[in-house]
Amino acid sequence: MESNMARIGFIGLGNMGGGMAANLAKAGHDVRAFDLSADALAKAKSAGCLPMESAAAAAEGAEAIVTMLPAGAHVEATYEDALFGTATPGALLIDCSTIDVATAKRVAEAAAAKGLVAVDAPVSGGIAAANAGTLTFMVGGSDEAYARAATILGEMGKAVIRAGANGAGQAAKICNNMLLGASMVATCEAFLLADKLGLEAQRFYDIASVSSGQSWSMTSYCPVPGVGPDTPADRDYQGGFAVALMLKDLKLAAQAAAETGAQTPMGARAAELYQAFADAGQAGLDFSGIIKMLGDTPSA
Repeated sequence: MESNMARIGFIGLGNMGGGMAANLAKAGHDVRAFDLSADALAKAKSAGCLPMESAAAAAEGAEAIVTMLPAGAHVEATYEDALFGTATPGALLIDCSTIDVATAKRVAEAAAAKGLVAVDAPVSGGIAAANAGTLTFMVGGSDEAYARAATILGEMGKAVIRAGANGAGQAAKICNNMLLGASMVATCEAFLLADKLGLEAQRFYDIASVSSGQSWSMTSYCPVPGVGPDTPADRDYQGGFAVALMLKDLKLAAQAAAETGAQTPMGARAAELYQAFADAGQAGLDFSGIIKMLGDTPSA
């Protein structure tokens, strides 16, 4: 048993990182945690982690260092300022943040030059899954790095999937969430049109959920209250996946599309709509709440 336990540095204990670090501690790992927030550190301590005074202190002597930070600039600064000069040679750097592909590749190359091993491992699943240890991880890195990371990621998730080389995990995340954002808008439009045509929401759901228009946005995350499984729509669009986070991912997708010359008109339009919804003061609502901007929400 003891041989499977690792010393793990964990940097970034926000809504997602806090639950993830707690699950690593629950699994028996020696988790050295750091966050700028004293409250987050206190929660981590109560969950079995050892609070540290800096990112560098959390990284010192660790076999693996997990980062869960807001954006690429934070990841790059943390790697350069705190990890590269502190981490043990051969240590595994696991970045679970959602950042741009170019930065993910750049920090992995910089890590390799320092004798460290890096993977990008963004997550899908949200706060509830982070707390429950049922996240999905999309991993970019070498076969060897993936094998090492999978052991640790498996303590925090239900699925750990190698996407390809460094940067591929981020590519998978932003492509997936661009598809999700666009399909949610289309699902909302369909329910609103059905309502205008006098078709009851539940009857439309019963038909579309087993027809060619079926999607995850409809059958797992229905934006109409009282229809389908329990979703944020049933809690006035509280909780879930915030509009601000969806917008962040759509902007990353748009950036990637511009850099690669990919044509993503639906993704671009989804970004515009979510930007307008956020600008209207709804950035904290679940992303399915965009139905409220598009029309009067139908009832079941």
